Amino acid sequence: MSEETGAPETMTNGEDHLPQVALIAQYVKDLSFENPNAPAIYQAPEQPKIDVQFNIGSQQAGEDVYEVALKVEITATQGDQTAYVVELVYAGLFGIRNVPEEHLPPFLLAEAPRLLFPFARRVAADAIRDGNFPSLVLEPIDFGALYMQQAEQQAQLAETQPAGEA
Repeated sequence: MSEETGAPETMTNGEDHLPQVALIAQYVKDLSFENPNAPAIYQAPEQPKIDVQFNIGSQQAGEDVYEVALKVEITATQGDQTAYVVELVYAGLFGIRNVPEEHLPPFLLAEAPRLLFPFARRVAADAIRDGNFPSLVLEPIDFGALYMQQAEQQAQLAETQPAGEA
C-alpha cells in the first residue's frame, strides 16, 4: 500500500532506521566535599566568595551507548581562607542509534548536559547545605550557546593556523 500512496517505508525487515536517543541512567560518579578550615570558618563575619567552574566530557561506553560527564567545581573563600570546595562529576548514560556522526557532538556536549544539570545542581546544593553553609542554587546554564561559542572559536582558530600546523 505504501507504493500507492508514495509514503516512505521507515522499517525494513524489522529494523528501525529512525534516529533514537534515550537516557539510560544518571548517577554521581564522583563527589568530594572539603571543609578544610572548620570550625573556625563558621565564625567568619563575611559572606563567602563563590567560584564555579564547569567541564563537560563524553566517551563511548559501548555500542550505541555514550557516557556524558558534567564536572562541577565550586570553591568558596572567606578572606584568605577556603570555606569549602565541592567537586562533583555527575554522569549519564545515553543510548544513541541512527544519529549522523556530525550530530553527535552537539547532543553530547550541549543537550545531554542540559538534561543532567538540574540533578547535578541538586547534588551540589545538598552537599553544601549538609556542610552547614548557606544554600547555593546554581543558575541555569545555556549549554547550547556555550557549545556554539566554543565551536565558533575552534573554527576561527583553524582558519588562522597555517595548513601545515595542527
